[in-house]
Amino acid sequence: MFSSRLDWNLQTNRLSALLKTKPRILDLTESNPTRAGFEYPREEILKALADPRALRYDPEPRGLLSAREAVASYYGDVPASRILLTASTSEAYAYLFKLLCDPGDEVLSPRPSYPLFEFLAGLESVRIVQYPLRYDGVWHIDFEALEHSVTPRTRAIVVVNPNNPTGSFLKREEWSRLQRFGIPILSDEVFSDYAFAPDSSRISTLTKAPEAPTFSMSGLSKIAGLPQMKLGWIVASGPGHEVALERVELIADTYLSVATPVQIALPRLLKASLVVRAQILDRTRTNLTLLRRSTVPLHVEGGWYATLQVPRTRSEEDWAIHLLDRRDVLVQPGFYFDFESEAFLVLSLLTQPEVFAEGLRRLLEEIG
Repeated sequence: MFSSRLDWNLQTNRLSALLKTKPRILDLTESNPTRAGFEYPREEILKALADPRALRYDPEPRGLLSAREAVASYYGDVPASRILLTASTSEAYAYLFKLLCDPGDEVLSPRPSYPLFEFLAGLESVRIVQYPLRYDGVWHIDFEALEHSVTPRTRAIVVVNPNNPTGSFLKREEWSRLQRFGIPILSDEVFSDYAFAPDSSRISTLTKAPEAPTFSMSGLSKIAGLPQMKLGWIVASGPGHEVALERVELIADTYLSVATPVQIALPRLLKASLVVRAQILDRTRTNLTLLRRSTVPLHVEGGWYATLQVPRTRSEEDWAIHLLDRRDVLVQPGFYFDFESEAFLVLSLLTQPEVFAEGLRRLLEEIG
């Protein structure tokens, strides 16, 4: 009686089942900034949401001009006319899949990466085809495999910049090669503010890249550490972006999902976000420094996560279960992110430092 788009395995996995039995743990997977001990500018945020203009409903499918101008200001010199607001980056993906794909069409996405893509694409009756990122001391796109993945039904290529969880940024040379495919690029840039060190070879945003049809996505969830505000955006660039945005506007007009209060508050929220971003970047750098002093993680350039390769004496799932069962330490196994081989564990650098330090100590005692 239900759509095949919802034909997902809903059984609780072994790690989640064990977690329910644990009253207290050291959680090295924390990804919710509002639960990570940061000091938010509470008064400024609450005042921004109390603007009387929020009592009036004047829907704008692309988003209120004042809000889009605030996003434009965040980027520096991107015109507001190239910006469309969404309720989240996930909704931005949904709009773009609707824009570019018919049922059964294909979108290429990186592997390893965030596991949400297949769910979002499935809800639009779109098929995800993965292309690999390779690791040889640094992460890079396997262009030979990417080229072989392209079919007549390929409609877009997703890049996550920096990637989650590898923390690898798109490089200028990679962007030059991607353009040659002539396929629209969906650039997920939610972690782009969180680079650990400067690097002139990387590209932090494709919002100013006019060479290929490109749709850059970001939002308040990561930029301001405010996932509960539910506001994201799409920045369209390159050939045909005006026509593309007209069509996305029709989709947005069908849903009108972005709430007025957060749009009105956006200029002040983005200003206040500087305080939170600084704290997050300091936290992730501090935890990464401790991690590197204690062991040798895979190379990471930015974002909120780090990856450890552990002995293949156990599977990733068994390692995660062992650490939770024996040491009350919660980590994410690499297969959650579609790592192609064993055995990798993913740690959140957003974790409060005292929890991260103790959890890491226990983890390293176990892996030897």
